Amino acid sequence: MDSLKQAVLAYTSRHANSHGMAITPVPGLRMMCLEAPSGELHSVYKPLICLVLQGAKRLIVGNEERVFSTGQSVLVSADMPVIGRVVQASRYEPYLAIAVELEMATLRELTAHIGSPRPRRPSEMPTLFAVDTEAALLDCASRLMHLLDRPEAAPLLSPGIMRELHYWLLSGPHSSALRTLADPDSHASRLAAAIAILRAEYRSRVSVERLAAEAGMSLSSFHKHFKHMTSLTPGQYQKRLRLVEARRLMLDEGASATSAAFEVGYESVSQFTRDYGRLFQAPPKRDVLRGRKPTEHRPSPLAVPIMA
Repeated sequence: MDSLKQAVLAYTSRHANSHGMAITPVPGLRMMCLEAPSGELHSVYKPLICLVLQGAKRLIVGNEERVFSTGQSVLVSADMPVIGRVVQASRYEPYLAIAVELEMATLRELTAHIGSPRPRRPSEMPTLFAVDTEAALLDCASRLMHLLDRPEAAPLLSPGIMRELHYWLLSGPHSSALRTLADPDSHASRLAAAIAILRAEYRSRVSVERLAAEAGMSLSSFHKHFKHMTSLTPGQYQKRLRLVEARRLMLDEGASATSAAFEVGYESVSQFTRDYGRLFQAPPKRDVLRGRKPTEHRPSPLAVPIMA
């Protein structure tokens, strides 16, 4: 795992944003490096697997709250609003993690080949859990990271590595939740179709009737299962998408509160300011000032000593 840590440190030292997050050219692959405990970071995750290489992070997803630490792999099995806080990190042992977004088409194809036991009922399906990271997943992550140094090889080789990673996930302790997610008739899968609309059209008004129809559910059933899975109503979920994106625009692109509000679909700046303050516990200007961090303090590739 030491070489994987060094690879993450080297890449994030060059490419991480103010929150320590680095997006990569390899589809679905990103990583994080923070050298001190963080404040709360609000995100809306797509289904993903996260490998914690060093340190610890607390995640709140819906009504679930867990701390995940070195050597664990974390699965978020649905499109979920997430509150994350790095709770264990230092300059010499920063928090390090690799995340890979899951590909539904690949999950469904492999599930069909492997064969699937009867999926769990939605009420039994966890949206957040972790197990000890298996060596096969670390190997796949290492090979994906290696492609960052060979960009010409990534389009040819990354699909095969991603397919292998999904196979190991379906064969391991995450299997049950992933098979349920891949089942096109499961509530999780049907809700994903509605959530895809909310993600794509979060700036616009989207009727609940349209979302329920996309999920193939009655209005009452849709409201029930949506709230059960995400802990939010569809309207609250869309608002969360807007606010998280507005914060990104202000922090990463220097947008003003007014321009960010209109960009994400708000018609009233005062309403945006009220909603923003409720979610982030500060008005936009103050929150952005405290959220920006100097880039010169990002960890160097040598911040973590090589372990024996």
